Amino acid sequence: MRRICRWLGLAFCLVLGSATAGQAQQRGGTAVIAVSGDPGHLNPAISTAGPLHAVAGSLYNGLVGLDRDGNPVPDLAQAWVLSEDGLAATFTLRAEMRWHDGVKFTAADVKFSFEEALFRFHARARAGLAPVVAAIDTPDAQTVVFRLRRPHPALLRQLDVTEAPIIPRHVHAGQDLARSSGNLQPVGTGPFRFESYRRDDQIVLLRNAAYFKPGLPYLDRLVFRIIPDANTQVNAFLRGELDMLARISASDVARLANADIIRADTRAAPGGANCVMTLSFNLQRPVPGDARVRRAFSHAIDRAQLLDRVAFGQGRVAQAPIASGIAWAHLPESLSGITTDIALANRLLDEAGLARNAEGRRTSLDLLLFPAFGRYAELMRHHLASVGIDLRVRLLDPAAFVQSVFNDRDFDLALISYCNGTDPEIGVRRMYHSQAIGKVPFSNAAGYADGEVDRWFDAAGSTIDQEERARSYHAIQRKLARDLPYWWLIETDFTAVWRADLDGFTPWSGQLAEHAKRLR
Repeated sequence: MRRICRWLGLAFCLVLGSATAGQAQQRGGTAVIAVSGDPGHLNPAISTAGPLHAVAGSLYNGLVGLDRDGNPVPDLAQAWVLSEDGLAATFTLRAEMRWHDGVKFTAADVKFSFEEALFRFHARARAGLAPVVAAIDTPDAQTVVFRLRRPHPALLRQLDVTEAPIIPRHVHAGQDLARSSGNLQPVGTGPFRFESYRRDDQIVLLRNAAYFKPGLPYLDRLVFRIIPDANTQVNAFLRGELDMLARISASDVARLANADIIRADTRAAPGGANCVMTLSFNLQRPVPGDARVRRAFSHAIDRAQLLDRVAFGQGRVAQAPIASGIAWAHLPESLSGITTDIALANRLLDEAGLARNAEGRRTSLDLLLFPAFGRYAELMRHHLASVGIDLRVRLLDPAAFVQSVFNDRDFDLALISYCNGTDPEIGVRRMYHSQAIGKVPFSNAAGYADGEVDRWFDAAGSTIDQEERARSYHAIQRKLARDLPYWWLIETDFTAVWRADLDGFTPWSGQLAEHAKRLR
């Protein structure tokens, strides 16, 4: 194998996973993959949670796939045609497709998936795509036509297995999708089919021998082990109990430097690309609803320390509300005037009427987050204690987190990894547009509503002129930097590692193991 050194916050050598002449491909075998949390269910059309998509992406497909560079390629749809006016997209489906239970896949499944699931429950599809689609027609079993209200430049990139997984109508129709039996006994079209699920333990998928891509998959079995603690994951990897870690820190990369592994660096991961660790303020609560308090948070939290001590340099301090990976829309100077300044944070809290008590405490606020993000919370608790804010940390599994934050809105603060996607229409709009406020997981957690921001988003999503779109997104970021409905902490990069006797993992894709194989 050849070694290539790259810079990813620190210098290290990557062992790239291309099979050489002396390493023949071998069909069969099992890959054991770590997942950072229990997904709660396996229906990716009703949630954007990362642990869920890390598993479910191997069970399902989208109308299109995305290659390594984010370009659309055929998947469930073998071809498509966009109208000259940009108001219609016609997809021709694969006639040979069948669900894992043998039922024929048809256009009715696509229509059902969008209208009954994605447009109602998938935060990014609901916010970024649903407002654009006027109707979905199915003139025959192998044809789907999207009728659009306006030209939509991000359409094809919103139709892969992560952004728009297609689920079976015959399994879910007539049921409450949040409680559908198919959520725990999933039936897909993907390279692997469901075998078993033991909560807080593991999920087992088996090779789909009837997969429509000839020869794929190579592996017979995927085992997803649920291990929330990153250190425990690495130790299990070193003991030979795991074959792949989908996300590890730069410090763990150094720790594994002498292990017999293959590494791949990427900013994308199952659940979305261009992810930003984000502190969400519940604007309906009096204390976080006060702009002076939010601005005090922005001056009290040392984001450079978070990057260094928690992410170990694997990423960047966020410079704007839109991730730098979407370079044409990103406005780096929008947050440049907000720096760590404890004295200023204290003055703002005084102005907000949060006086210190005899113990020096101003107020206590709850912070809700996934267990995997616990180290961020501990360091932020230290930062905020210096200005009299007592942060009460509550670690919740994905299901409980969604219930508290998005359904009950019973929180002061929430820590969320919001993935922006490859276009602001995919993963940014859902955070800020007033139409995205509601009981939808990982949508507008802040409850932020601003008519001007709504209009800018609508304008940016209505034209294919990138310069015009950029002007709208720049205006949005300037306004968000003033209002601070969220505080954008760090852009996170992800490094995946796997063993040298495996090849072909694509951690940047929802179907991370579709091409994975054993090497002799």
